[in-house]
Amino acid sequence: MTGTALRRLVVLRHAKSAWPVGVPDHDRPLAPRGLRDAPAAGRALAAAGCLPDLALCSTAERARRTWELAAAQWGTPPPVRHDPRLYAADVPELLETVRAVPDEVATLLLVGHNPGLEHLVLELAGDDVDDALDAVRTKFPTSAIAVLDWSGRSWKDLAPGAALLTAMTVPRGKKRRYA
Repeated sequence: MTGTALRRLVVLRHAKSAWPVGVPDHDRPLAPRGLRDAPAAGRALAAAGCLPDLALCSTAERARRTWELAAAQWGTPPPVRHDPRLYAADVPELLETVRAVPDEVATLLLVGHNPGLEHLVLELAGDDVDDALDAVRTKFPTSAIAVLDWSGRSWKDLAPGAALLTAMTVPRGKKRRYA
């Protein structure tokens, strides 16, 4: 890819996880609400036209399961790379991972954890649409999705304040009601 291109970074915090006794943090599964919300996140990404060319996902069970349930909502999911650096990553580690993405990728999905993801969104967003930055500053809950657009020749060029935060949403799945 040559010249400047519109690029999109979609940040998805894993869905609500459970806290089973004796299970290491890395291995925690999704809670019932997470099992409902992850597919809703996938549907929301499809409806918004934010399907990625590549997904980078934490190796933690709750992030992997969020990815699986979200991607199952799309006809053909993109390739995914499960990267151990994304588990408990801070902004420098997250940026390092994103900057290593091939230039052919126009839309990248990052599935991971707070507080790193929230801090990354706030670091990259130089401006926003519809007070999306205020929403992120208030709370970036489980299943939250932030969409950052920016122009650049390469992911290596992504810099603090360079992106426009175009959306922040928190899709929720519906509980089943039984009569």
